[in-house]
Amino acid sequence: MDPYDQLQLEIYLIALALLTKPMGLYLVRVLDPAGKTFLDSVLGPVERLMYRALGIDPRHEQDWKRYAFSVIAFSLVAALFTYAVLRLQQVLPLNPQGLGPVSEHIGFNTAVSFTTNTNWQSYAGESTMSYLSQMVGLTFQNFVSAAVGLAVAAALVRGIARNAAQTIGNFWVDLIRGTLYLLLPLCLIYSVFLVSQGMIQNFKPYETVHVVEPNTVPASPEGSDTTGDRTIRTQTIVQGPMASQVAIKMLGINGGGYTNANASHPYENPTPLSNFIQMLSILLIPSGLTYYLGRMVKNQRHGWTVWGVMVLLLVAGVLVSWWAESAGNPHLHALGVDPADGNMEGKEVRFGILNSALFATITTAASCGAVNAMHDSFTPLGGLVAMLNIQLGEVLFGGVGAGLYGMLVFVVLTVFLAGLMIGRTPEYLGKKIVARDVKLSVLYVMVPVFVILGFSAWALVSNWGQAGITNLGPHGLSQVLYAYSSAAGNNGSAFAGLGADSVPYATTLGIAMLLGRFFMIVPVLALAGGLAEKKVVPEGPGTFPVSGFTFLVLLSGTVLIVGALTFFPVLALGPIVEHFILTGSTATF
Repeated sequence: MDPYDQLQLEIYLIALALLTKPMGLYLVRVLDPAGKTFLDSVLGPVERLMYRALGIDPRHEQDWKRYAFSVIAFSLVAALFTYAVLRLQQVLPLNPQGLGPVSEHIGFNTAVSFTTNTNWQSYAGESTMSYLSQMVGLTFQNFVSAAVGLAVAAALVRGIARNAAQTIGNFWVDLIRGTLYLLLPLCLIYSVFLVSQGMIQNFKPYETVHVVEPNTVPASPEGSDTTGDRTIRTQTIVQGPMASQVAIKMLGINGGGYTNANASHPYENPTPLSNFIQMLSILLIPSGLTYYLGRMVKNQRHGWTVWGVMVLLLVAGVLVSWWAESAGNPHLHALGVDPADGNMEGKEVRFGILNSALFATITTAASCGAVNAMHDSFTPLGGLVAMLNIQLGEVLFGGVGAGLYGMLVFVVLTVFLAGLMIGRTPEYLGKKIVARDVKLSVLYVMVPVFVILGFSAWALVSNWGQAGITNLGPHGLSQVLYAYSSAAGNNGSAFAGLGADSVPYATTLGIAMLLGRFFMIVPVLALAGGLAEKKVVPEGPGTFPVSGFTFLVLLSGTVLIVGALTFFPVLALGPIVEHFILTGSTATF
């Protein structure tokens, strides 16, 4: 492994650690309805105007049921709005290419995808979406879906921190403050930086250019003019408001690409610096939320321990993926490809092995879904890391808010298991963990299991499911499994070889996204309400510590065991057996 690559990984982790505390402190202010920020003089009047326009009393809080109803009602209206924009884009402005309406099934899939912060895309953005659809339909959802996840995380942390309370906050206040004071200002600064790196931000029609190439083929390709020893090709270059969408797709951990090539496109990711900052921005808010947790529950060591678990599992994934991609493909080595080059199939030469493996691990650990390399072209073990990151439950930093509340569910399960081992009533930060809390946590963990395995099995035995598979054998299974894992895990990345734009795939993937978002948010809010009602019991000599090395190991083990025991059998039939086939060791397997 190149020492410069090692240095870059170290710089990345140091930068992430240094940004965690300031981001966490700012989140404390943003997620406190009475919190003061340096933007109050500018955005305070806008916040109060929005409350008046919507008839919201920011001092009135909600119990968990009203909070959950508000989340679902808002998300439903937002999805319908996005669907309408996509279906009517042909009669709406800012459509210089004259693109027609998005089809019914792709419109449903896309509206659900962006509402659930998944951003799965069964279309090529540059040939499907108008500028208005990209901005009003999709970028709007990028902001509010991220703010919804942030709000749910804040509600759960309040439930843990409060003592004998009946409420967990006001969803509308959390939504508005998260958008106004956090996402909008950060994205404004970020967009300017991206433009400085060469990313486009305009409303120009697509440009048509003529490219002259040496004539090396005997027959003239379609759409080209061959004259003598040269070929003149016509190429269309995408334009539009890209920087603003890329900023929120990274900070909001949405991942939906403006173009089909996503972050491997030279406009969406122009330079090595933009690539590094995009990777850093994906984890910025989830990392800060762990510090916010520690500050709110008055146990900063607990917040850092949760952060340590996330980093530990993330680095483990990076190292495995980096090693697997660096080892390359032995079949290509036999054809004369230098083993030192690693597996460069599906990767940008300007990013190389480390930046591709690191980006892939971060984007799947964080439930982002943006990609700068094609995961379908990764080695089996490299693809396994990306898939397993999603299947672990969106907890290795995860989406904005979703990563924290997902990890806190595993914290509850870990505390429960630790209580069984030492023969004491489980207790978390002074609150007794009872059967209801454990049942809600188990429900959260089991929803993606049934969704991923259920829909994958259905697709694999159905004609419509098999029709979309472009590779036979274990890799075909991996393509389907990855798709439903990505949908249920609200990630959005894909093994790009699967033809998932058919009506059955678009519909079932959309349903999987809805189940993976809202059937998990409701148990989390119910858990928050139950914890808020409990009285805090002072810690005693027998209280199990939720910080330090022992708890870090237990929490990491709980996350891994749940994922390994659940998905190992199907992973063994997919990427694991494919690895043995690739290396020629199937007899050993």
